[in-house]
Amino acid sequence: MKLNKALVSGVVAVSMFSAFTPLVLNQSSSVVSAAKKAKIKYNTAFKIEKALNKGQDLSGKTVRFKVTKLVPNSAFGYNLETGKHLNFVSTSHPKVKKGQTVTLKIKKISSMFGSYVITYTNLRRK
Repeated sequence: MKLNKALVSGVVAVSMFSAFTPLVLNQSSSVVSAAKKAKIKYNTAFKIEKALNKGQDLSGKTVRFKVTKLVPNSAFGYNLETGKHLNFVSTSHPKVKKGQTVTLKIKKISSMFGSYVITYTNLRRK
């Protein structure tokens, strides 16, 4: 397979400026973000809660869910509620609304009083 020298240089240049986003080369030789290609296994509140109830550790996993309630003044800070017992909390305002779908990476999970209190990073709004 012979590679076009300009294409290889372009990929190297893009890679240098994309240190935080893994890159892959697709068959049509264009650069695509691997993060956008990754399939999210836990893409509903039901699936997230089911996995946690089975004792699975979802720390470090990327999840997606629809926000059913935003509580800006909870004891833990800003609380995105979803499912029956899922509380995604942050000290900074997530700038989302009820009904909005979000994707985020789970940082830490605690179980308190029958509910899960989950801290997160990398919030993306849909």
